[in-house]
Amino acid sequence: MCDYDMYIKCIIMPQKLSATARRAKAARDLAYAKTPARKAKKAHAQRERRKAGASANGKDWDHKSGRWKSVRANRGNDGQGTKKEGSKRYKVPKGKKK
Repeated sequence: MCDYDMYIKCIIMPQKLSATARRAKAARDLAYAKTPARKAKKAHAQRERRKAGASANGKDWDHKSGRWKSVRANRGNDGQGTKKEGSKRYKVPKGKKK
């Protein structure tokens, strides 16, 4: 277990940014999170999680392979890095209209 100072440095503040840079990054991150593709992926992952129930605890939905993976395994394109990832390689079905 790490002490409080290490926790702050490692977990809460992974990047040392100025106040201006931090605000600009927050704006960029929010704009990216609100794109239609990201919204569709998030909605699909939430639908899958509701269907899976407790069996999905501690796991992430991998949109490329279409199955549950550990959080660690679902990062970085299975060890290939993120350059090869693209929106055409993700399977995100259309949500049902209410």
